[in-house]
Amino acid sequence: MKAAFRSARRLAAFTLLEIMLVVAIIMLLLGAGAFFLGDFIGVGRTARVQADISTLTTSLRTYQMVNGFYPSSSQGLNALVTQPGGEPKPRVWNQLMSQLPKDPWGNEYVYVCPGRKNPKGFDLYSKGADGQEGTPDDVGNWQ
Repeated sequence: MKAAFRSARRLAAFTLLEIMLVVAIIMLLLGAGAFFLGDFIGVGRTARVQADISTLTTSLRTYQMVNGFYPSSSQGLNALVTQPGGEPKPRVWNQLMSQLPKDPWGNEYVYVCPGRKNPKGFDLYSKGADGQEGTPDDVGNWQ
């Protein structure tokens, strides 16, 4: 009777090897999923940068329509949040944004007026994932 109980108990339980094999398979599946989803995360971040640039561009154009000029590079995007003190002074100033967004990598957006790529307007861009200016991962209003 004791022998029958022991063999039934052995059949009902998983061995350590079986459990380790299942865990290894799960880890492989998670690794493959992370590898393939990495591209989608990058695309999502680029889409967010483009949406932020569109929002900032709308606010900058509103500032320009009211005052006849864009904020200078030294005034920067902060002119949309707090009244700029330097030249050119806005004739009418209204707070157009409550705060400035940061790009998905935690960096501030770069604003240059007049722009290098848009000499009749402004350049507005994110330095991308590497945080370096002038690299292929930069996303700007000229694209």
